[in-house]
Amino acid sequence: MAKILIVDDAAFMRMMIKDILSKNGFEIAGEANDGAQAIEKYKELSPDLVTMDITMPEMDGITALKEIKKIDPNAKVIMCSAMGQQAMVIDAIQAGAKDFIVKPFQADRVLEAIKKTIG
Repeated sequence: MAKILIVDDAAFMRMMIKDILSKNGFEIAGEANDGAQAIEKYKELSPDLVTMDITMPEMDGITALKEIKKIDPNAKVIMCSAMGQQAMVIDAIQAGAKDFIVKPFQADRVLEAIKKTIG
């Protein structure tokens, strides 16, 4: 089953995603709480997929996404955000995100995005 890296500055959001994924047979490769840490963890863990929050301190998710794409052009990243701001969604997709899920997470939507992205 796919190994997933969860990136969010809010511990309870990471817990929510972790809970949804582990209940559905996915392996949690690791967690990061900002974009810079996400890049380091990506290099270290080589996950099959990353769930990436957009709004984080230190380095935001879109910047981290661009950096991960430089390391691995085939990286599969799904962006997460509480704000359904059209501009951010467009930025994320243009930067290479495979999909976009909105908080609060709905388990069905999270699983649908992941299954679609992993293929």
